[in-house]
Amino acid sequence: MRSHTSVFVGNLVFVAVCLSAAPFFLLVGFSAWSDHPGWDWPAMMIALGLGGTVMIPVVAVTATRQAFPRITRRDRVKGGNLPCPDDTFVMWAPRSEQGPAQAQLVRADVLEASLVRYNPDGESTFTTHYGNYTPDEFTPLIRLRLRVHDADGTGGFEVTGEWRVPSLCLSAITAGRLVVLVDASAAPGAQRTVTPHWPRSNLLAGTRTYRVIDLEGRTTDVTRRVGRQLQQMRISREVGGVAMTGDTVDLRRLDPHTATRYAALADRDRAVPEEQAPVSEPGEEARRLADQLPGEKAAFGSVGGRWSRRGGVLVRGRFLEMRARTTFQDHGPVLDTVLRVQPADGTPPFDAARRLTVPMDYLTVLHRTKEVVLTVSPNGVSYDVDWGRTSLLAGITAAKVITPDGRELLLTERPDTVWALMNLLAAHGLSNPGPVLDLRKPRMRAAAGILMDVCA
Repeated sequence: MRSHTSVFVGNLVFVAVCLSAAPFFLLVGFSAWSDHPGWDWPAMMIALGLGGTVMIPVVAVTATRQAFPRITRRDRVKGGNLPCPDDTFVMWAPRSEQGPAQAQLVRADVLEASLVRYNPDGESTFTTHYGNYTPDEFTPLIRLRLRVHDADGTGGFEVTGEWRVPSLCLSAITAGRLVVLVDASAAPGAQRTVTPHWPRSNLLAGTRTYRVIDLEGRTTDVTRRVGRQLQQMRISREVGGVAMTGDTVDLRRLDPHTATRYAALADRDRAVPEEQAPVSEPGEEARRLADQLPGEKAAFGSVGGRWSRRGGVLVRGRFLEMRARTTFQDHGPVLDTVLRVQPADGTPPFDAARRLTVPMDYLTVLHRTKEVVLTVSPNGVSYDVDWGRTSLLAGITAAKVITPDGRELLLTERPDTVWALMNLLAAHGLSNPGPVLDLRKPRMRAAAGILMDVCA
C-alpha cells in the first residue's frame, strides 16, 4: 500500500503538469506589468496565473484525501458517537425492483456461483454517474445455481441463470441465502421466472443486522432468524414497505394493523424460539467469489522503520454503516461509511464518517466480518485504513507461517493469531508484504521465537 506522502507527491506532480501554464502566465504578467504598469491584460495574466498556481496544492490535497483512506479528527462524528451497539451494521444498498404483485417472496439457497464478467475500464480513476444509476461495467455479472424453496417450505426447484449483483450485496451470495421473487402465475411444469431481491438478501444472509422493538418497547435481535425474517418481509411487501431506522423496525411507529401482525410473529417466536441460521450455508467454496474479484493484495503488511521506532501501532476498527453512492473505481465502489475505532491508548472508541473506496473482494465476506485494520501515526492523530492487512485478517486469502524447521502452519479461521502476528511484526519493524510469513529468512530470526509462541 502506498504511503500518504507518496500519493500526495504523485498528485502534486500530476496537477502541476496539468496546470503548468499558470506559473507561466504569472511570470509573463509580472514581466509585462513592470514594463507597462496599469495595463489591463498584464493584470489579467497575473490573476489567472496566481489563481492557477494556488490551485495546484489545493487540488493535490483534495485528490489525495479522496484517494488515500486516512481518518483524522475532522472525520469524527460530530456530537459524539452514534447511539448504537458495537455489533450494529447498517447497509443502504440500491433498491431492487418490486416485481409483479402476484409474485411470491421466498428463500433461495446458492449452490454454485462464478464470475461471468466484471470489466470496468476506468484505469483506477474515479467514475461518477448522476442519479440512482449503477452502470453494468461496475456491477458484476454472476452465474448462479439456486435451489428455490416453495413458500410453504414443502418443496422447490433448481434454476441456473446470470444476474447483475450490486457490489454491496455480494456477501449474500457467499453466505448462500437469498430472497427471490418467483412468478406464481406460471403454468404447471413451465419455467418460472426468478428475480433476486438483493437488499432483502443482505438481511436474510445476516450481513445487515436486524432488530425489532415491540409494542412494549422490548428490543429483539432478529439477525439470521430466517423464518421470522421471511414472514416479516412478506408483511412489509403486502403493505407497501416498512421503514427501518438504522437496522431497527419500531412497531410503535407502524400502523396498528401492521404492528399487530409483526407482534404476532414476535409472540410466536417467544413461544417457540427460532435458532439462528449459520453464518454461511454449507458448500461455501463452491460460491466463493473473493478470488475472482479485484481488491488489495492480502499481506501481513509493510512496516516503515521510522514509523515503528517512533511508536506507530496497529488498531482495529469496525464498520457500523455503509451507504451506496454513484462513484466507482475499478477495484471497488466509493461508499459513505461510518467506522468505530478503538484507540490503542485505551481511551473510549470514537466513530468516524469517511468516504472510502471499499475493495470488491472485501465486500464478498461482509457476512463474516466488518473489521478493518488501521495503522496509527506515532502521535495518534491520523488512522490509515490498511486494506492489505484487512484482507488477510478477514480471511480473503489464507495466512500461512513457515516455521524455522520448514513446517507449514495454515492459519485459516484463526484471525486472533493473525492479528497477534501483525502486531509483533510491526513492533519489531519487520515488513512482510505477502500472506506467507517465512521464519527461515535471516531477517526473521531475531523474532522467530516469539512469533512461534503465538502460533502454538
